[in-house]
Amino acid sequence: MHLSYWERKTWFQDVDFTIIGSGIVGLNCALRLREKYPKSKIVVLERGFLPTGASTKNAGFACFGSLSEILEDLKHHSEEQVFSLIQQRYNGLQLLRKNLGDRTIGYKNWGGYELFLKSDPELLEACIAGLQQVNQLLQPFFKSPVFIEQKDHFGFQNTYPQLIFNPLEAQIDTGKMMQALLRIAHQKRILILNGITVTSFEETPNHVEVALANNLSFSTQKLWIATNGFSATLLQEDIRPARAQVLITKPIKNLPIQGTFHLDRGYYYFRNIDNRLLLGGGRNLDFKTEETTQLDLTPLVQNQLENFLKNIILPNTPFEIEHRWSGIMGVGNTKTPIIKAISNRVFCGIRLSGMGVAIGTQIGNQLAEFA
Repeated sequence: MHLSYWERKTWFQDVDFTIIGSGIVGLNCALRLREKYPKSKIVVLERGFLPTGASTKNAGFACFGSLSEILEDLKHHSEEQVFSLIQQRYNGLQLLRKNLGDRTIGYKNWGGYELFLKSDPELLEACIAGLQQVNQLLQPFFKSPVFIEQKDHFGFQNTYPQLIFNPLEAQIDTGKMMQALLRIAHQKRILILNGITVTSFEETPNHVEVALANNLSFSTQKLWIATNGFSATLLQEDIRPARAQVLITKPIKNLPIQGTFHLDRGYYYFRNIDNRLLLGGGRNLDFKTEETTQLDLTPLVQNQLENFLKNIILPNTPFEIEHRWSGIMGVGNTKTPIIKAISNRVFCGIRLSGMGVAIGTQIGNQLAEFA
């Protein structure tokens, strides 16, 4: 492939800052760079025709962790580390709301719930036993109890009547959020190029040479990698992809469910949206297969999602599935994000551990400070 003079001059010549990935992190990094360097030339490269990964494919949870997830994290991290993660997630959500506005992102503070399968009584017992410990841990930050025991009033079946309620949890419209970020980026003269695959990069004393598919390349003064679950192809870091499969129903008249919901240690999650029920998860059924960057669907997971809809979530409500999709998260041996300088000219913000909505804005801003 050969670029014209105009193409090279307009998009690939005299580039100051290049960001790989036009998701939440990449776009926020670009916007912060524009604030710091108003006259710079900023280029964002995106492999897909839309942001590929999780930014446009997530479930739209404005959350910072269910009770069972936090208790599980406490088994592998110190209380200080878990407190810091939750604080970062909550502050990140407030920054997202401040930057874009609640109406713009469809923010609905309907609270979040965790329900418990009757086939797993140990999990409910552990959560009831650990509720006070977690509330005490978070008291210095939130100043009031975060998790409250409630009775199920939604009519779930094959679950215990106890729910754990979090009044601080909310939901957003993922599409509206990403559309707003893209619109602002265009307004700020940030060049976003879709359908561009970066194959490698090489740093020289004066610039970074970025190699693209089709034997193309260009130079940039500095490079940021914000491809999260896809980053293993470019970086040697503790990160691996984790696919999340999702389905959504057709509109359901008088849908009785409102809020965000967690099930089975956070491996399943569902919510209402536009009178529909969105349900995702199931990678715990086959971790190895779901450790992939392929945006495919599997019968194993999709059948389990439908089973949960029929027998647990909407047992007495007829429904039809309208759409199915998958997204790619980035996970590792710890849930702490990787925000670092690879060298003097190359930086990365990856391993969001399924919390991109909560921490993506903040990580993008932090990345821009390396410039």
